[in-house]
Order: sequence, then C-alpha cells, then structure tokens
Amino acid sequence: MVVLKAEAGMVKFNFEYKKKKFSLDVLERNSILEKMHGLMFKKKSKPLLFIFNQQVKEPIHSFFCVPFIAIWFNDDKIVDFKFVLPFKPYIVPRKCFNKFLEIPINNKDFSMIKSVFGL
Repeated sequence: MVVLKAEAGMVKFNFEYKKKKFSLDVLERNSILEKMHGLMFKKKSKPLLFIFNQQVKEPIHSFFCVPFIAIWFNDDKIVDFKFVLPFKPYIVPRKCFNKFLEIPINNKDFSMIKSVFGL
C-alpha cells in the first residue's frame, strides 16, 4: 500500500514489495519544471516522487544523472521497476502509471532496495 504524509518539508512515501515494507523520505515533484529536471545534474539527492493527475505512460531518460532505481506505480500497485544507468535516451515502463519514484545510487536505501527488487 502507498501512503503519503507530510513530514518537515519532506514527504514520507510508504510502499510494499514481496511482503517487505519500505518507508522513504522523498522530495515530491508536481510541477512541469520539477518533473523535467528530476535527478539531472544532481550529485546528491533524496529520492524523488513524481505525482501525475492521471495515468500516463511517459518515457524518461537518464542524461546527466547518477545511476538510479526507477519504480512506477499505479495508485498503490507497482507496475514496473528498473535499474537505470546514466545516458539512456528512452526508458519506458510496461504499464501506465500515476506515481513514479527515482531512488539515486547515493541514497542510503539504494543497496537494500536494489537487492530486494533483484536488480
């Protein structure tokens, strides 16, 4: 289940995968400019959560990004996930989504999430 709640300027994002629960402090991204920029040019960043008003199937890229884990959600259900290396021009999920999470390699939860997801 995905639960969002405010916490000191950050958003707490909770989700479950293979009966394992995750709780991450994330930066929520809602505006067009925030969504366009994502992890680009950031050496360090909290995970980023992109929220969409409707289901979409938009591709992403990883130009000028550190490696990251991409997880796409449709409401509270994970619809796809990938380990993304830098400078990939076209990354698209298998299904439509309305939430998208980027977890950069320099985040403290990266290794644990990567191993649980089998990436």
